Amino acid sequence: MKEYDFYIVPTPIGNLGDITLRAIEVLKNVDLIACEDIRVTQKLLNHFDIKTKCISYHKFNEKERVNKILETLQSGKKIALVSDAGTPLFCDPGSVLVKELRKNNYTITALPGANAVATFLSQNSRDSEDFFFAGFLPKSKTQIENLLIKYQNTNIIFYESPNRLKETLEIIKTRRNNPHVSIGRELTKIFEEIITDQADKVISYFDNNTLKGEIVGMIYANNSQQNHALDLDEKILKLKNKNFGAKEISIILSELYNVSKKDIYKRVLDI
Repeated sequence: MKEYDFYIVPTPIGNLGDITLRAIEVLKNVDLIACEDIRVTQKLLNHFDIKTKCISYHKFNEKERVNKILETLQSGKKIALVSDAGTPLFCDPGSVLVKELRKNNYTITALPGANAVATFLSQNSRDSEDFFFAGFLPKSKTQIENLLIKYQNTNIIFYESPNRLKETLEIIKTRRNNPHVSIGRELTKIFEEIITDQADKVISYFDNNTLKGEIVGMIYANNSQQNHALDLDEKILKLKNKNFGAKEISIILSELYNVSKKDIYKRVLDI
């Protein structure tokens, strides 16, 4: 088997049995494992009797750790990168390091393995294969709304915390005219569930059921009626950004879209 200087190794997102034989072999044979939280990774290593030394590598020390890792590689040692769960560089540290490794001509390979997005999508039917992966959604309501408008014709895949999910779904429900969404939580674990329905029904479901664990979700692409509404919203936002008043916007867009000025005026105030 070809050897590399640096290995990107996925780890299970919940069920430890999902680790691959190759991942175990690599983690046992490299000289150092760079990981987000040593305590979390150590539990995995102990389970598979892996004795390799670990070094912390997370978003708060990512840049300062690069030199240490480069020095280790220069000495001829081999390193593996893992995140707490799933595949590194998917909303996890590693991008800065990989860029430097490429720049310094170190050989890199990535192992296939656990990934929440792929695991989630493989359980959801959809009309097309294209999607936009948003990572963790922004915290600002306006930023979320702008994202919903920009990718209105594409399925949007996102991560969200259980504490913010219902609030986020309320924004999606309002801005997308109650679209279909799918929410997956605790994937590969005992209490795994995926709920797919209109946004208001999913909100109601989680009002009456436990909402905890890792969350991955999808907002389905809009149908033609929703596209029309979002196109109108986009024009409203552009005119508002040009400092047009609500009355002016309602007059302009009512002529263009053959919609009552009263309805547009109300929509302008809601945005």
